[in-house]
Amino acid sequence: MQLTATTRNALTKSSARNRSGRPEARPEARPEARRDADDMAVAAFVLGLVGLLVMNILLGPTAVVLAGISLWRGTARRGRALLGLALGIADLAVLAVLVTANGTVVWGFGG
Repeated sequence: MQLTATTRNALTKSSARNRSGRPEARPEARPEARRDADDMAVAAFVLGLVGLLVMNILLGPTAVVLAGISLWRGTARRGRALLGLALGIADLAVLAVLVTANGTVVWGFGG
């Protein structure tokens, strides 16, 4: 079966590709993906902030992953995603200091 020029043009228009060669996302799916990325940026910020106080061994890496995914998806809340990334890294730094100094992953106020 041979494709005519008109059919070939219709096929290439329906499967438009971006610079990297991957198919373009459908325009109607894009706002929902951006909203998901915005939600992930906020979640990364909150988890990174809470992770400084409790459960930094779990919340730090989670904040880093969520921030990275939201930045990769093109979030409108770029600053919040970057703060979530920084706080997640800070969580891991606090964890490393605790393990090095005390030999434990728990810290608290008081004696």
